[in-house]
Amino acid sequence: MRAVILAGGKGRRLEPYTTIIPKPLMPIGDKPTLEIILRQLQGHGVRDVTIAVGHLAELIMAFFGDGRRFGLSITYSWEERPLGTAGCLGLIKNDLAEPFLMMNGDVLTTLPFSKFMDFHQRSGAVATVALNKRNYFVDFGIVDTDGDENIVGYTEKPGFEHFVSMGIYAFDPKVLEYIPSHEYIDFPDLIKVLLAAGETIKAYKYDGYWLDIGRFDDYKKANNEIAALHGTLGVGDE
Repeated sequence: MRAVILAGGKGRRLEPYTTIIPKPLMPIGDKPTLEIILRQLQGHGVRDVTIAVGHLAELIMAFFGDGRRFGLSITYSWEERPLGTAGCLGLIKNDLAEPFLMMNGDVLTTLPFSKFMDFHQRSGAVATVALNKRNYFVDFGIVDTDGDENIVGYTEKPGFEHFVSMGIYAFDPKVLEYIPSHEYIDFPDLIKVLLAAGETIKAYKYDGYWLDIGRFDDYKKANNEIAALHGTLGVGDE
């Protein structure tokens, strides 16, 4: 199984730390974030990984090397200019002949990656997006009015439930037909293009642990919770 990991962002929300350390190398507990991800993927049957790099790429490449010490074969795709969250795929089309997993390099989750890929391949979809449920609450009373300024409804501090993207995707190679080489495209735009073309996109709803550690508060939370998560991440030791 093959995976592509996005690790080229500048991590501006974690500055000033990320001015000298690339976000994927920011430690969670005693391991860099990206090392945790790589060890998880290896445990779920991934053997070949392409890491899309940009900002401080040399540090990432020096740390992970060819991947042998993680039981992986790691290659790198270096963007000379930003191509968006999906645009890097246009640079490595020839290397992606089979269904592959793609994910952000700043995600801490217990998602069962092998089951996720099995679901995708059984579905026959061109793409599958991992989703996590989030609840949002409004701190104020919501008032509904009509065109004559009459109040027709009042809800005190309502809550809303949504499914959000986990930044983890499974793709069939067919998706590469919709990605132009050397052009900027983000994942939301790619999904819209696929839908407009009539392609089938599946949702994989996961109610387990997921944390995007791109913000300082979430990064701090990840470090506070990593010890309790150790047994469920399936990371193991060197």
